[in-house]
Amino acid sequence: MGRTRSTLNPSRKQTWTKSLRQSFKGTLTSMGFTTTTAAPTPTPTENALPEGNIFVPIEPDNILPQIPINNAHPVPRTGIEDSADATLQTNKFYANAFLGAQNQPIWTHPYSIWWGKGQKGAFETWGMNVAHIEESELSYGEGDPVKNYINPRKSSIILSAKELDAQTIMTTDTHLAFSVNINLKRTGAAEPVVTFPVVQGMSFITGSFRNAAPSISCPGSGMNEVSEPIAVGKSTKYRIKDGDNREWLIYVNPAASSNYDGTQFKKVGTSTLEGPPGFMGSVQIAKNPLGPEGEAIYDKAAGSFVTEVQLTGTVQDTKGTYSYAYTKVGTAPLLQFCLQHHIQSLDPELKSNVTPLRLRTSTKGMATAVWGDTLSFVETNLPTSMSFGPWTPSQGTSKTKYTPEFLAFLAPIAERDLRQAMTDATPPDSMYFAGKHLAKLATLIWIAHDVLSNADLAATGLAKLKSEYARYVGNKQKFPLYYDDTWKGLVSNAGFTDPGADFGNTFYNDHHFHFGYFVYAAAVMGYVDPGWIAEGDNKAWTNALVKDFAESEYKGRDYPFMRAFDWWNGHSWATGLYERGDGKDQESTSEDGFAAFAVKMWGKTIGDVEMEKRGTLQLAIQARSFNNYFYMTTAAAPAAPALASNSNATTAPPNSTSPSTYPFPPVHPARFLANSVTGILFENKVDHATYFGLNPEYIHGIHMLPLSPVSALLRPKPFVKEEWDRFFAGGKADVVEGGWRGVLYANLALIDAKAAYAFFEGKRGWDQAWIDGGASRAWYLVWCVGLGGGAAK
Repeated sequence: MGRTRSTLNPSRKQTWTKSLRQSFKGTLTSMGFTTTTAAPTPTPTENALPEGNIFVPIEPDNILPQIPINNAHPVPRTGIEDSADATLQTNKFYANAFLGAQNQPIWTHPYSIWWGKGQKGAFETWGMNVAHIEESELSYGEGDPVKNYINPRKSSIILSAKELDAQTIMTTDTHLAFSVNINLKRTGAAEPVVTFPVVQGMSFITGSFRNAAPSISCPGSGMNEVSEPIAVGKSTKYRIKDGDNREWLIYVNPAASSNYDGTQFKKVGTSTLEGPPGFMGSVQIAKNPLGPEGEAIYDKAAGSFVTEVQLTGTVQDTKGTYSYAYTKVGTAPLLQFCLQHHIQSLDPELKSNVTPLRLRTSTKGMATAVWGDTLSFVETNLPTSMSFGPWTPSQGTSKTKYTPEFLAFLAPIAERDLRQAMTDATPPDSMYFAGKHLAKLATLIWIAHDVLSNADLAATGLAKLKSEYARYVGNKQKFPLYYDDTWKGLVSNAGFTDPGADFGNTFYNDHHFHFGYFVYAAAVMGYVDPGWIAEGDNKAWTNALVKDFAESEYKGRDYPFMRAFDWWNGHSWATGLYERGDGKDQESTSEDGFAAFAVKMWGKTIGDVEMEKRGTLQLAIQARSFNNYFYMTTAAAPAAPALASNSNATTAPPNSTSPSTYPFPPVHPARFLANSVTGILFENKVDHATYFGLNPEYIHGIHMLPLSPVSALLRPKPFVKEEWDRFFAGGKADVVEGGWRGVLYANLALIDAKAAYAFFEGKRGWDQAWIDGGASRAWYLVWCVGLGGGAAK
């Protein structure tokens, strides 16, 4: 199944990203785009990076010798044209393009696209379907509030070529963190070909044609209206209305060297607009909800499209800035759509670049079009003082001082919890549950060391944790990790024979959840005993886990850049190599935040300043995005005037407002808001549920656990109170069974620490079964006191 590392090519790091760009550059040149336009010199990836850029290598790539290498992953690289040396993104928005039948949608926001693949139905096509769904078209589940909503699979418009037929295949190339190229062509033929450069937030659906006859169709009831051709510079524009009478704009942009006549597109039948053959250039499509005002915006942007995005960032004190630098084809200014959390944190210097053009996204509210070849965003309240103990945004660097009475009460509970955790076996079948167990042990060691100042107890626990962790560093656990050289990452070998093992770890599901707990445990060990870091492979192995789910080197050899966290959406995706009709999803924001916290604290422990800063900035972005997209209140957001003529637009809250306290405008339908949490957020639907049950404590609790220092940052008090009052107040929490009851009361400490402390103090009775397997009563007591609920000075 595995082999040693000796066959890995050490030089590929310097070559694979360069070869990707050269390959796509050649493709663009063959389509008639000039080289200087397609790949300006210097490109953003070659520009001098900003001083203090935090996206730098963690350490040199190196697969440790105890980790076998496997190059036969069960999931094939369907249609992937990049070389076998290239790192590939497993958890990004475009994965459906190379998984399964390759015909499930990709959500770029505000559009979704999918390959028709000749599927029988209302309109058979081998081209690319384009959809934009209005809120009035949603389908809702039962209940009040409704338990779910979903965007229908409804093609609005199709961009294709007349030559595409049953011999058509779909391939992908240049797989990067924010973009990919999708190609439609006939089997074995170099041309005709249509390439779709797909980028998050793209304002146009762009098809780059090489020697093909463009074809634009409206399925369903057809194309209601088609305008005469309209000259826009060297391009030709057509206005059309789809079967729902919604306006779309089509721009035909011939290559500079081409004599193609874009005015000769003809309507064929009731549904299709066809151009002459031999086209070299691009066709761009956009939905226009703003009439002449929107059309003027699109006219200005037509002809340009993005081929690559690079993320950079800086952190100075409590201020963090991150930027998207776009490489584009074309001379027109670049127009990109931004999500609600982007607009809230947009660099004040770019506020004048915000346009009144807005389109609804599937599950992220309204997207706003913004001008800029580079877009920057600012977070001004970074949780830089956060450490291992209880923390709140208002607490700052203050450290809880515990009374002798509380310490005397805590000591026997903490020792009992620690010794029990040392006795309990680390779950052998799961990296997830093993990580939770080790993290629990680490927290108890921290309590013994920092709260109780009991060096002997801390040392006893530390020796056990070191021993358990060493088994994983040595890769001697029941299901060892393998380096997967097909998709480039660390995976459990359990899934090679059982695809469902360990929540799909082998298929890259949940790596930030699983590995984040290990990284946190390592951070605590390194904090309590700094000498442990340099022993054996402890640092290298832990860094390998970080690199797997949060690689920070853009051109990394062994791991893709930022596998789990989507810096454009503002949160991670837990779904790996699974074809999904509703796209990627995530059901636990709290574990997403905990993974970023683990990276922050591991970076701080080992002295990797940039890693610590990345984790800190990521937490601030998560606090903002979670409160926009996952956490909901029915309280009215502050009044905001409409922008321009778009009645759906509202101004963003002030950039200086803390994302943990501001009630953001709702992004989900009003009929869904009273659920308080999304449950599982997909790219195409939201389902107030979990994968393991429908009890309220499951649906809400999975967004709470583990209760940790990040909880007060991510979960603002107004939200926590409304959620508690609606679902768990009035004795409802007291009938919840098992460890979920402890989770609920630990969460209550965020708004009523005294009541939460009284519960864990146990004067009304106590049952250890109220503590879930990843937590401890000792931590919950310390947690409640740290938030002001018990005996603290």
